[in-house]
Amino acid sequence: MRRRAIVPAASAIGLAALLFGIATLLRAQEPIIADLSNYRVDITTGFVGTDVLVFGAKEGPGDVVVVIRGPTADYAVRRKDRIAGIWINAEVVSFAAVPSFYAVASSRPLDQITTSTVRLRQQIGIDALDLPSPDENDADDLAEFRSAFLRLKQATGLFAPNIGRVTFLGDRLFRTMVHFPANVPTGPYLVEVLLFRDGEIASAQTVPLTVSKIGIGADVYEFAHRQSAAYGLVAIAGALLAGWAAHLVFRKL
Repeated sequence: MRRRAIVPAASAIGLAALLFGIATLLRAQEPIIADLSNYRVDITTGFVGTDVLVFGAKEGPGDVVVVIRGPTADYAVRRKDRIAGIWINAEVVSFAAVPSFYAVASSRPLDQITTSTVRLRQQIGIDALDLPSPDENDADDLAEFRSAFLRLKQATGLFAPNIGRVTFLGDRLFRTMVHFPANVPTGPYLVEVLLFRDGEIASAQTVPLTVSKIGIGADVYEFAHRQSAAYGLVAIAGALLAGWAAHLVFRKL
């Protein structure tokens, strides 16, 4: 069951008041202003995923596009080949500095908002993501590995397979909900809110978001990564102790 963000009545009133205030400030400040319902996603032992509300207001006409990127990481995609009747990893392609999480939401289909050139430049949409590879590969092979990598990320829920929907409340206020699955990576995230007019970016705002582990699970995770040798010894000792305890129990049965 997904854990969804539930906004109580009092919070909803406060959110409406905040949106009204943002809309009032727009005339004297920027063409677009955005904010989040939560700047921090805490991962506990029972974490099953959560939703974060992205909301704001715009001044004047235009479409709104929201792009969420997680911390970058390097990945390796391996292709298995059957050699002498055994399946083994035969070829590997690496991709560097790739967002560990990626999602997009827009008020209209992207091809109706801007051109493919702008999308490629801003990396808006999975098909426009730049996946640099330090390896020397044939163009066809690279395209095949790229497609496989994107399918794997979508299958794990870390790359949203579909474009989310940005909805308007009147002519100015907008909102969209972004889902973070249970396996969302920890680290700093960037929520980029773009205002498009005539196919070009008229205004933009970036809001930071942090995903982190808390509680006992975070302590164990930290211990395992900072003291890996000690963690391994503790794990082995725990396994031996559990086996010895089970042995005593079954001897008495």
